[in-house]
Amino acid sequence: MGLATIDITVVVIYAIGIFGLAQWVSRDKAGAGPKNSTDYFLASKNLPWWAIGASLIAANISAEQIVGMSGSGYAIGLAIASYEWMAAATLLIVGKFFLPIFLRNEIYTMPQFLERRYGPGIRSLMAVFWLVLYVFVNLTSIIWLGSVAVTKVAGVNQDVALVGLGVFALLYQLRGGLKAVALTDIVQVTLLVMGGLIIAFLTLGEIGAGQGIVAGFSTLLERAPDHFEMILEPSNPHYVDLPGLSVLIGGMWIANLSYWGFNQYIIQRALAAKSIDEAQKGMLFASFIKLIMPIIIVLPGIAAVILAPDLAKPDEAYPTMMRLLPPGLLGLVFAALVAAIIASTASKINSIATIFTLDVWAKFRKSEAAGEAQERKLVLIGRIAAAVSIVIAILTARPLVGSSEQAFQFIQEFTGFFTPGITVIFLLGLFWRRANEPGAITAAIASVALSWGFKVMAPGIPFMDRMGLVFLAALVLAIVVSLATPARPDKDTISTGDVRYATSTGFNAGAIGVVLVLCVLYAVFW
Repeated sequence: MGLATIDITVVVIYAIGIFGLAQWVSRDKAGAGPKNSTDYFLASKNLPWWAIGASLIAANISAEQIVGMSGSGYAIGLAIASYEWMAAATLLIVGKFFLPIFLRNEIYTMPQFLERRYGPGIRSLMAVFWLVLYVFVNLTSIIWLGSVAVTKVAGVNQDVALVGLGVFALLYQLRGGLKAVALTDIVQVTLLVMGGLIIAFLTLGEIGAGQGIVAGFSTLLERAPDHFEMILEPSNPHYVDLPGLSVLIGGMWIANLSYWGFNQYIIQRALAAKSIDEAQKGMLFASFIKLIMPIIIVLPGIAAVILAPDLAKPDEAYPTMMRLLPPGLLGLVFAALVAAIIASTASKINSIATIFTLDVWAKFRKSEAAGEAQERKLVLIGRIAAAVSIVIAILTARPLVGSSEQAFQFIQEFTGFFTPGITVIFLLGLFWRRANEPGAITAAIASVALSWGFKVMAPGIPFMDRMGLVFLAALVLAIVVSLATPARPDKDTISTGDVRYATSTGFNAGAIGVVLVLCVLYAVFW
């Protein structure tokens, strides 16, 4: 399948427009680009709420969600939507309880928080971990699944698509840094939501045989009832991926808190906010968008069960559904897909550059004198790190991700080795003053060791339940080791005593609305 001339025209207009917009919004009043590390890595700490919320979604929703989660919708069903709907609740928690501490203490990166709270050892350990995870798991997955979609829809060679997506995303953010990414993400998210809704409605219309999307949805419910179970029973063959109530009260919370609260790739947008109020409004905005994301990325996969029941791989579901689109509209939805891939890839590249520059390079170059020249050098190092990261990802994407049947589930299980320890370290660091560096390092090591042990010795335990068990074990070990070793003498390096957790009336009302919608959704599809 290839693109018609009108589709190619739409995609080219999008590419030129979004690239030009990114360069324009990243300029300062004098027309120059970022002058220092704060400008480049944190958008001058001046992001408004709408940019924060949109950028959170654009950074999160990429090929691994659109293609990967749609593939899981094809294989598993609506239950995979718990990742989206539970994320909506998690964003509210992060906005109310975590961000006030981070912003009060002027945190730039998550490893920086760990050093100030615990010590330099845990900062170095986790900086290296995040760099490895971001490059070899997240970045490779984004551009690989993106290339799969581009190849399936446009008919171009996959290696060409792989390189093209990576290079365009690199150039897109290379000059302007986070500001270029965040201030254009409102366009990316608008295109993503609009394109996703179009393909969802057209697939339902096709199933409804001309009787409308409501009739199509009713037919889909009748013909694929097993794909609309939110809480899977142990007898379900996919229970190992989404083990029943664990998605509500178990291991999924560990994954979500780690991802949305302590992940540089995500939290960097909120750290660049004008104020705590703007950051919290941005979180609430993202939470509302999360409520509708399953319509955009899961529903087309479920529809493919009826419209394309014989796919070779589940991850082919979304690109296959795009074949229903007529010329012109296909170009628009394809541009939306590319927008999501580019936005997420650019965000990931920028976070890799941020951690490498501020937590690795700058840490080991402390002897250099501070000043304007040094700040410009940090920006240059960040750009070099960005370029190197995308080259590595392009070269390793095929061997690392290409053999996976469901890439989304592969990502979740792999990161699940580390997320219990990360969640323990940050929760104790934020809310228990007695926690110390030996306890934090113990939790980090125990998380990997215990996760591997469970996987080898008890492979039948669902990975989400495994995360919950490992979290509890790592928590106990961190507390015991912290109590058995001397407390850090300078415990006030992270200030929490004067942090205000009160939120605005608007945030509170919005949060109640999100929770009520979630209750209704789970009640209907239980």
